[in-house]
Amino acid sequence: MFTGIIQAIGKVTGIKDQGGDIRLGIDTGKLDLSDVALGDSIAVNGVCLTAVALPGNGFVADVSGETLSLTSLGNLKSGSQVNLEKALTLATRLGGHLVSGHVDGLGTVISRQEDARSVRFVIKAPAELAKYIVHKGSITVDGTSLTVNGVDGARFELNIVPHTFQETIMATYRAGSQVNLEVDLIARYLERLLLGDKASEPGAKGLTMEALARAGFV
Repeated sequence: MFTGIIQAIGKVTGIKDQGGDIRLGIDTGKLDLSDVALGDSIAVNGVCLTAVALPGNGFVADVSGETLSLTSLGNLKSGSQVNLEKALTLATRLGGHLVSGHVDGLGTVISRQEDARSVRFVIKAPAELAKYIVHKGSITVDGTSLTVNGVDGARFELNIVPHTFQETIMATYRAGSQVNLEVDLIARYLERLLLGDKASEPGAKGLTMEALARAGFV
Protein backbone atom coordinates (compact mmCIF):
# COMPACT_ATOMS: atom_id res chain seq x y z
CA MET A 1 0.00 0.00 0.00
CA PHE A 2 1.00 3.60 -0.65
CA THR A 3 -0.25 7.11 0.13
CA GLY A 4 0.12 8.81 -3.25
CA ILE A 5 2.64 11.30 -1.84
CA ILE A 6 5.61 11.19 -4.21
CA GLN A 7 8.91 10.98 -2.36
CA ALA A 8 11.33 11.48 -5.24
CA ILE A 9 11.69 11.74 -8.99
CA GLY A 10 13.82 8.90 -10.31
CA LYS A 11 15.38 8.20 -13.68
CA VAL A 12 15.39 5.05 -15.79
CA THR A 13 18.96 3.81 -16.12
CA GLY A 14 18.35 0.69 -18.14
CA ILE A 15 15.70 -1.48 -19.77
CA LYS A 16 16.63 -5.08 -20.51
CA ASP A 17 14.34 -7.14 -22.72
CA GLN A 18 13.78 -10.51 -21.10
CA GLY A 19 11.75 -12.01 -23.94
CA GLY A 20 8.20 -10.78 -23.35
CA ASP A 21 8.89 -8.84 -20.18
CA ILE A 22 11.61 -6.46 -19.06
CA ARG A 23 14.07 -5.80 -16.25
CA LEU A 24 13.96 -2.13 -15.29
CA GLY A 25 16.79 -0.20 -13.63
CA ILE A 26 15.92 2.96 -11.70
CA ASP A 27 18.24 5.62 -10.25
CA THR A 28 16.22 6.75 -7.22
CA GLY A 29 17.88 10.15 -6.77
CA LYS A 30 17.14 11.61 -3.33
CA LEU A 31 14.97 8.66 -2.25
CA ASP A 32 16.46 7.11 0.91
CA LEU A 33 16.89 3.37 0.35
CA SER A 34 18.58 2.65 3.68
CA ASP A 35 15.45 0.92 4.97
CA VAL A 36 14.67 -0.93 1.73
CA ALA A 37 15.46 -4.65 1.40
CA LEU A 38 15.23 -7.09 -1.48
CA GLY A 39 11.60 -7.99 -2.04
CA ASP A 40 10.25 -4.65 -0.83
CA SER A 41 7.70 -2.74 -2.88
CA ILE A 42 8.33 0.62 -4.55
CA ALA A 43 5.74 2.40 -6.69
CA VAL A 44 7.04 3.59 -10.06
CA ASN A 45 4.57 5.97 -11.73
CA GLY A 46 1.91 4.42 -9.55
CA VAL A 47 2.79 0.81 -10.38
CA CYS A 48 3.79 -1.38 -7.44
CA LEU A 49 7.09 -3.08 -8.33
CA THR A 50 9.31 -5.45 -6.34
CA ALA A 51 12.97 -4.64 -5.81
CA VAL A 52 14.99 -7.63 -7.06
CA ALA A 53 18.39 -5.92 -6.83
CA LEU A 54 19.81 -2.93 -4.96
CA PRO A 55 22.96 -1.78 -6.77
CA GLY A 56 23.53 1.23 -4.49
CA ASN A 57 22.20 4.15 -6.49
CA GLY A 58 18.74 2.71 -6.96
CA PHE A 59 16.97 -0.58 -7.57
CA VAL A 60 16.11 -3.08 -10.25
CA ALA A 61 12.64 -4.54 -10.82
CA ASP A 62 11.08 -7.08 -13.17
CA VAL A 63 8.04 -5.86 -15.11
CA SER A 64 5.74 -8.56 -16.51
CA GLY A 65 4.16 -8.54 -19.93
CA GLU A 66 0.78 -8.12 -18.22
CA THR A 67 1.94 -4.94 -16.46
CA LEU A 68 3.50 -3.60 -19.66
CA SER A 69 0.21 -4.08 -21.52
CA LEU A 70 -1.94 -2.34 -18.88
CA THR A 71 0.26 0.57 -17.81
CA SER A 72 2.47 3.26 -19.34
CA LEU A 73 5.68 1.54 -18.19
CA GLY A 74 6.08 0.11 -21.68
CA ASN A 75 6.59 3.68 -22.93
CA LEU A 76 9.62 4.28 -20.72
CA LYS A 77 13.04 4.84 -22.25
CA SER A 78 16.50 5.18 -20.77
CA GLY A 79 16.58 8.60 -19.10
CA SER A 80 12.80 8.83 -18.58
CA GLN A 81 11.76 10.47 -15.32
CA VAL A 82 9.47 8.53 -12.98
CA ASN A 83 7.55 9.19 -9.76
CA LEU A 84 8.74 7.10 -6.81
CA GLU A 85 7.18 6.18 -3.48
CA LYS A 86 8.21 3.50 -0.99
CA ALA A 87 5.49 1.31 0.52
CA LEU A 88 3.88 2.85 3.59
CA THR A 89 4.42 1.61 7.14
CA LEU A 90 2.19 1.90 10.19
CA ALA A 91 4.25 4.95 11.17
CA THR A 92 3.74 6.71 7.82
CA ARG A 93 1.66 9.88 7.67
CA LEU A 94 -1.32 9.26 5.38
CA GLY A 95 -1.07 12.61 3.63
CA GLY A 96 -2.81 11.48 0.45
CA HIS A 97 -5.23 8.55 0.35
CA LEU A 98 -4.91 4.77 0.38
CA VAL A 99 -3.34 3.66 -2.90
CA SER A 100 -2.79 0.02 -3.87
CA GLY A 101 -0.31 0.49 -6.71
CA HIS A 102 -2.58 -1.52 -9.04
CA VAL A 103 -3.35 0.57 -12.12
CA ASP A 104 -6.98 0.57 -13.28
CA GLY A 105 -6.40 2.07 -16.70
CA LEU A 106 -4.53 4.50 -18.90
CA GLY A 107 -5.62 8.11 -19.14
CA THR A 108 -4.71 10.67 -21.79
CA VAL A 109 -3.80 14.29 -21.11
CA ILE A 110 -6.18 16.44 -23.16
CA SER A 111 -4.94 19.90 -22.22
CA ARG A 112 -2.57 21.84 -20.00
CA GLN A 113 -3.17 25.46 -19.02
CA GLU A 114 -1.33 27.88 -16.78
CA ASP A 115 -3.53 29.42 -14.05
CA ALA A 116 -1.62 31.98 -11.94
CA ARG A 117 1.00 29.84 -10.12
CA SER A 118 -0.95 26.64 -10.66
CA VAL A 119 -1.33 24.46 -13.73
CA ARG A 120 -4.65 22.96 -14.80
CA PHE A 121 -4.84 19.65 -16.60
CA VAL A 122 -7.78 17.95 -18.27
CA ILE A 123 -7.38 14.18 -18.50
CA LYS A 124 -9.61 11.67 -20.26
CA ALA A 125 -10.09 8.36 -18.46
CA PRO A 126 -11.25 5.10 -20.05
CA ALA A 127 -15.05 5.07 -20.27
CA GLU A 128 -15.36 2.17 -17.82
CA LEU A 129 -13.61 4.17 -15.08
CA ALA A 130 -15.76 7.31 -15.39
CA LYS A 131 -18.30 6.13 -12.79
CA TYR A 132 -15.58 6.02 -10.11
CA ILE A 133 -14.40 9.62 -10.65
CA VAL A 134 -16.31 12.26 -8.70
CA HIS A 135 -16.01 15.99 -8.07
CA LYS A 136 -13.74 16.62 -5.06
CA GLY A 137 -12.97 12.90 -4.87
CA SER A 138 -9.49 11.36 -4.93
CA ILE A 139 -7.70 9.88 -7.92
CA THR A 140 -4.13 8.68 -8.43
CA VAL A 141 -2.30 9.88 -11.55
CA ASP A 142 1.10 8.24 -12.11
CA GLY A 143 1.17 7.48 -8.39
CA THR A 144 0.28 11.01 -7.27
CA SER A 145 -2.74 11.42 -4.99
CA LEU A 146 -4.83 14.27 -6.41
CA THR A 147 -8.22 15.92 -5.91
CA VAL A 148 -10.64 15.99 -8.81
CA ASN A 149 -11.70 19.60 -9.44
CA GLY A 150 -14.27 18.94 -12.12
CA VAL A 151 -15.87 16.07 -14.07
CA ASP A 152 -17.39 16.05 -17.54
CA GLY A 153 -18.21 12.54 -18.71
CA ALA A 154 -14.97 10.57 -18.79
CA ARG A 155 -12.91 13.77 -18.59
CA PHE A 156 -11.76 15.22 -15.30
CA GLU A 157 -9.88 18.37 -14.30
CA LEU A 158 -6.95 18.79 -11.92
CA ASN A 159 -5.50 21.95 -10.41
CA ILE A 160 -1.82 21.35 -9.63
CA VAL A 161 -0.16 23.64 -7.10
CA PRO A 162 3.53 24.63 -7.53
CA HIS A 163 4.91 22.14 -4.96
CA THR A 164 3.23 19.14 -6.58
CA PHE A 165 4.23 20.38 -10.03
CA GLN A 166 7.89 20.62 -8.99
CA GLU A 167 8.10 17.38 -6.98
CA THR A 168 6.47 15.06 -9.52
CA ILE A 169 6.80 14.35 -13.23
CA MET A 170 3.70 16.40 -14.05
CA ALA A 171 5.93 19.11 -15.53
CA THR A 172 6.67 16.68 -18.38
CA TYR A 173 2.99 16.21 -19.30
CA ARG A 174 1.80 17.46 -22.66
CA ALA A 175 -1.41 16.95 -24.62
CA GLY A 176 -1.40 13.30 -25.64
CA SER A 177 0.72 12.06 -22.72
CA GLN A 178 -0.45 8.72 -21.32
CA VAL A 179 -0.78 8.46 -17.54
CA ASN A 180 -1.51 5.61 -15.14
CA LEU A 181 -4.81 5.98 -13.31
CA GLU A 182 -5.94 4.31 -10.09
CA VAL A 183 -9.43 5.17 -8.90
CA ASP A 184 -10.45 5.43 -5.26
CA LEU A 185 -10.07 2.02 -3.63
CA ILE A 186 -13.18 2.53 -1.49
CA ALA A 187 -15.35 3.10 -4.58
CA ARG A 188 -14.19 -0.21 -6.03
CA TYR A 189 -15.02 -2.19 -2.89
CA LEU A 190 -18.32 -0.38 -2.37
CA GLU A 191 -19.48 -1.27 -5.86
CA ARG A 192 -18.71 -4.94 -5.28
CA LEU A 193 -20.32 -4.93 -1.84
CA LEU A 194 -23.56 -3.45 -3.17
CA LEU A 195 -23.90 -6.37 -5.57
CA GLY A 196 -24.66 -8.53 -2.52
CA ASP A 197 -25.31 -12.20 -3.33
CA LYS A 198 -25.22 -11.38 -7.04
CA ALA A 199 -21.44 -10.94 -6.71
CA SER A 200 -21.02 -14.74 -6.71
CA GLU A 201 -22.77 -15.16 -10.05
CA PRO A 202 -20.63 -15.57 -13.20
CA GLY A 203 -20.25 -12.33 -15.10
CA ALA A 204 -21.54 -10.18 -12.23
CA LYS A 205 -19.97 -6.74 -12.33
CA GLY A 206 -20.98 -3.13 -12.03
CA LEU A 207 -24.03 -1.58 -10.44
CA THR A 208 -27.54 -1.65 -11.86
CA MET A 209 -30.75 0.07 -10.77
CA GLU A 210 -31.92 -3.34 -9.55
CA ALA A 211 -28.85 -3.72 -7.33
CA LEU A 212 -29.29 -0.21 -5.93
CA ALA A 213 -32.95 -0.93 -5.19
CA ARG A 214 -32.05 -4.13 -3.32
CA ALA A 215 -29.61 -2.10 -1.21
CA GLY A 216 -32.31 0.47 -0.42
CA PHE A 217 -30.81 3.39 -2.37
CA VAL A 218 -33.75 3.80 -4.81
